[in-house]
Amino acid sequence: MARPPPSLSMARPGLIHSPRGLPDTCALLKPPAAAASMSGPTGETPSAIQICRIMRPDDANVAGNVHGGTILKMIEEAGVIISTRHCNSQNGERCVAVLARVERTDFLSPMCIGEVAHVSAEITYTSKHSVEVQVHVMSENILTGTKKLTNKATLWYVPLSLKNVDKVLEVPPVVYSRQEQEEEGRRRYEAQKLERMETKWRNGDIVQPGLNPEPNTVSYSQSSLIHLVGPSDCTLHGFVHGDSSSNNTGLEVPSWGNTAGTQEDLLDAGVTMKLMDEVAGIVAARHCKTNIVTASVDAINFHDKIRKGYVITISGRMTFTSNKSMEIEVLVDADPVVDNTQPRYRAASAFFTYVSLSQEGRSLPVPQLVPETEDEKKRFEEGKGRYLQMKAKRQGQVDPQP
Repeated sequence: MARPPPSLSMARPGLIHSPRGLPDTCALLKPPAAAASMSGPTGETPSAIQICRIMRPDDANVAGNVHGGTILKMIEEAGVIISTRHCNSQNGERCVAVLARVERTDFLSPMCIGEVAHVSAEITYTSKHSVEVQVHVMSENILTGTKKLTNKATLWYVPLSLKNVDKVLEVPPVVYSRQEQEEEGRRRYEAQKLERMETKWRNGDIVQPGLNPEPNTVSYSQSSLIHLVGPSDCTLHGFVHGDSSSNNTGLEVPSWGNTAGTQEDLLDAGVTMKLMDEVAGIVAARHCKTNIVTASVDAINFHDKIRKGYVITISGRMTFTSNKSMEIEVLVDADPVVDNTQPRYRAASAFFTYVSLSQEGRSLPVPQLVPETEDEKKRFEEGKGRYLQMKAKRQGQVDPQP
């Protein structure tokens, strides 16, 4: 009798989990030896987990390609499970791991309806108050058994106390098999800290509607989605993922006001990322009028919390086009409509890159964006710089050249 597909499989405690076909890049860390003597919820904490789910029609676009937002949501679910388990692996205050940042994520290969997504998450670095989780996504064709790597992502979490949501707890350490691994992790930690601070200057920028826009202009394809945050959008623990106060962690983590000892219904980060990808996809499709897929997502930064009952506006606009790719800026603004004391504010932001595909799945040329205003021209040049920098990084160059 065939075994049913697992909804969640865990690695054996103390062992590194590396599914068949997954590059063994995660086999780095083990929980501290002392963890076995702890009387926490799991006694011993596994170093990695895997979530598996078959892709259904409502996960994909009209061409059958799975939405990037669906994959991002699964990535975040795996990350929050492994990081929350690790942060609760020792006796002490119970906590929930809160997502503060997602590093650049590349979509290496499209996933299709009927394929099984294997999302493997593993803790690769811990600082005093933060956890780095690296995630690999494999797609499996269950008819042929073929597997391929589709995504890699790095996420940063911080543990918040369930008793006092203003309190950031310390993270249990991990044991590195080599000293270089800890040093490399510390460099990644410091780099994301600096990059995150650089995003703050864009927080006042807004997307303005255009009148009678011409094709291939920014105004022609820009799109917005307005969404009322309901109970099904919120986290199980009553926490949002990411906020704007640092609390000396190096990551921006939630500042919860006067809510100590309470739990609030707050928007889940995976839901936020899925909505952001949907809006970016609409912008890309309007611009090129073909089938489009997510190619990559620049770092997603969560600036502030969003509560149940708030209205969020997810806005997307084209910022740059190369011959075969489109960069779309996505901004998430939250409006506490029933609270007159708090104005509308920026909650999250990111850049998505899309490509246009033919019916056969081949890459198509992208119509060139026509920036009109000085701000649009400035954003175009900034996007061009990011494009050249990433292109040079892929080619192993030091100094990108136009």
